Amino acid sequence: MQVTRRRRRVEKGHSGLLGRRISRRIPLVTAGTTAVAVVAAGTGIGFAQTHRFGTDQVGQTTDQGQVVSADQYIAPIGDRLVINNGKIMSSSVSPDGTHLAASVTDGGMALSIVDLKNWKEQQVVGNSASANLRISGNDVGQEGPTYSPDGSQLWLGQIDGYRKFSVNPDGTVGNPTFVSIPADGPKHALVGEAVFSPDGSTVYSAVNGQNRVVAINAATGAIQQTWAVGNAPRDMVKVGTKLYVSNEGGRPAKPGDATQNSYNTQVPADPSTGATTTGTVSVIDLANPAAAVASIDVGLHPTALYAKNGALFVTNTATNDVSVIDTASNKVVQTIATQPWPEASVGYEPDAVTLTDDGHLLVTLGRANAVAVYRYTSPLEPVSYVGLLPTDYFPAEITTVGNDVLVSNTRGIDARRPTNKAGHGTHDTTSSLQRFTLPDDSVIKSETGKVFSQNGWNGGSVTLTEGKGNAKPVPVPLRLGDPSTIKHVFLIVKENRTYDQVFGDVPRGNGDPSLAQFGENVTPNQHAMAQQFGLYDNTYDIGTNSAEGHNWLMQADDPEYTESSAGEYKRSYDTEDDALGHQRTGFIWSGAQAAGKSVRDFGEFQQFLTKPPGATWQNLYCDTKNMQATGQDTAYPMNSSSPIPSLNDVSVHGFPKFDTSVPDIYRTEIWKRDFEKNGPANLNMFWLSSDHTGGPPNGAAQVADNDLAVGKIVDTISHSQYWKDSAIFVVEDDSQAGLDHVDGHRAPIQIISPWARHGIVDSHYYSQITMIRTIEQILGIHPMNQKDSAASPMSGAFTQAPDYTPFTALPNRTSLTAGLKTPPACGLDTPAPQNAAAATVPAATAVPADKQQVPAQWDEWLTHQHLSGPDAKPDFANPAQMNHFTWYQTHGWTQPYPGEDKVYAPADVPGAYIPSSESDG
Repeated sequence: MQVTRRRRRVEKGHSGLLGRRISRRIPLVTAGTTAVAVVAAGTGIGFAQTHRFGTDQVGQTTDQGQVVSADQYIAPIGDRLVINNGKIMSSSVSPDGTHLAASVTDGGMALSIVDLKNWKEQQVVGNSASANLRISGNDVGQEGPTYSPDGSQLWLGQIDGYRKFSVNPDGTVGNPTFVSIPADGPKHALVGEAVFSPDGSTVYSAVNGQNRVVAINAATGAIQQTWAVGNAPRDMVKVGTKLYVSNEGGRPAKPGDATQNSYNTQVPADPSTGATTTGTVSVIDLANPAAAVASIDVGLHPTALYAKNGALFVTNTATNDVSVIDTASNKVVQTIATQPWPEASVGYEPDAVTLTDDGHLLVTLGRANAVAVYRYTSPLEPVSYVGLLPTDYFPAEITTVGNDVLVSNTRGIDARRPTNKAGHGTHDTTSSLQRFTLPDDSVIKSETGKVFSQNGWNGGSVTLTEGKGNAKPVPVPLRLGDPSTIKHVFLIVKENRTYDQVFGDVPRGNGDPSLAQFGENVTPNQHAMAQQFGLYDNTYDIGTNSAEGHNWLMQADDPEYTESSAGEYKRSYDTEDDALGHQRTGFIWSGAQAAGKSVRDFGEFQQFLTKPPGATWQNLYCDTKNMQATGQDTAYPMNSSSPIPSLNDVSVHGFPKFDTSVPDIYRTEIWKRDFEKNGPANLNMFWLSSDHTGGPPNGAAQVADNDLAVGKIVDTISHSQYWKDSAIFVVEDDSQAGLDHVDGHRAPIQIISPWARHGIVDSHYYSQITMIRTIEQILGIHPMNQKDSAASPMSGAFTQAPDYTPFTALPNRTSLTAGLKTPPACGLDTPAPQNAAAATVPAATAVPADKQQVPAQWDEWLTHQHLSGPDAKPDFANPAQMNHFTWYQTHGWTQPYPGEDKVYAPADVPGAYIPSSESDG
């Protein structure tokens, strides 16, 4: 039995096409040796890109498989076992092959034990009331859990140590104790892989947060030895007396290196994009513990390690290859490219590897939902590529047990956990196991075509112009570099809302009015823009939360590092100030710069904010009124900045980043002055965050503030000289803060332009990725990875017959100062009259005296959520609690959350055990 770091399962046959088959509703619309394994273009196995979705919806099962929110179908080969307790971060099989232990997150549990013989989840461990075994914390690291050699113990990595369990005869675990590894100042231990000595007396731990490896006495927990290694040590494997350690952040920085921060360590990084530039494997000689630790250079972001027959295999997720190290010489003797589609060289994210007894090398491609299969004979003999096998969503671990291959899929079947709520949420996450017997090579080759189809990989997806000036300008050119009628793109990023929360009250679209928290009386401008410029009711945000959402928008991906960090989020949450979260091909703004386009950033992807004394929400609200009335500049100048050089250089620093104590109408005034003075860039990016809610006014007031700010920006642009060649894209970073009756990932978007099709209801499947690809196509930006390379631009949303009618912003109908405990000095806001016919939520009234205890508990809870101030943290609040708080506040503390029968205090909210995205206070 071979066990690897990250794994997933599938079985022979096509039973992965689980669920009924239905047809789509509309036709398809228009220094060693290097083994490079790709599938040549023109082989006929890919077609149609994302147009193939038609009007399919996420969660729907079609003849190509189930639709997930990342522009993919899933139809795994083999047997599937869905785990409904959240996402699998990592997994391992017991020494006797009877059980699999998986660390899980986002579902109230930390550990799941699966009985492999009976193919069922046997035990769940966490701090939820529904856990079979209760522990104090749900945080889990990127690697493990790890069984002792005799199978009597299981060690689960958590913040600052390991939770040690005894393993019962039936495979369940018990007797949890904690083995502590102390924090080093601000650096918590954040442990990675644990490896036992053969006799089980010593545990070697990759202490990820402190860039070291320690030897721990397994009986007493005492640290016996320490070795300094590279940056962010993650996986380990023992070969003889050598201990190999993958350092995801590469080697320590040297004098003269360009560096960026990653968890209080300066790591070698690109001076423009801030992405890491080195990857290493450390070698510790356990026979001579005092010897200097050796280092082997490998690809970028080395993650999984697997050793067998004199070879050590290293998955490099950022360079999309596998390094093969000869363990006799400690040299890289072969590099295997894991880039199956010629149109894009990156974005597949190999994250696990194993070798079968008959010589098949299996590599999971996390972002491609596939296992790549190679024929392997020896370290020095180049591999031969066989093909791909389809998995569920984001395969992360792979191993073999007897004749079976097991794969653990981090996201399973997407956020489709069974629920008694009235809709779906992004935190209804699942994971899955697959089991299959490796088919023969002819079947693998035939399955390759399925993987290509499910990912939309076809030839000619990224077609560059052959010359300049020959093509007639159109809104969305067919070829990158051809002229567009659109010269100025505005990308406005908002916060956390589902489609139903905002547009559920619009009869023209597929909405559920019962879930419409912020309908027309709260968002009159968004409703008016949807009427004038078009309503999109089948568009999806990919991420679960903000940490993922902003990455999807800025990088067209959520890199494996961020994906696998979701169990703790301690190194970083939003990865603006973490070099490990940046892909080496850069960001949308650096792509625009490479294409010769200008960029201006207003808060998006910013990390730091300094505010002057007195810059309260109330004072900024009054300052906004004064700026509007007098034309004066702000009395409270701020400084917002980014540690990423290429972004900081194009940022308007007076525009504040995320902070719910800053009104969005204030941000609009800061932008307007820059717009009137300097005009727009080719790419203009905004972060308008008031609709996150949780600031001083109540939720409806903050969403109304956001709506008015967007309306005023569109009004200003559409009445300017730049309107004729502008396009405004309005998108949520994610849709995690509410329910939606179709899927939690469904979100409101808007495309506002003279060149947008006006007045339509567009029910085609779109996503954040297709929106980013549309912007790239307009501005001639080369796609960043295989995800946006495969995406179809939203050409059908545009017309060649422009309508230059401008948009005039509507006044707010919900008071912007509602809910304030301290009124602003300039007076409370008096809104325009509400439309009684458009009301979806009763107007809030004063909470009765006998009902004020619960709101008071929520007010106390709110003071601890880091939603405002210079240290504001998106999504610090527990997501289940935040969603309930916003719902209760919107409904005047009188209406239970959908699917529930009472209004809960914070500690009693079902799902409140879900760990906050930021666990540090």
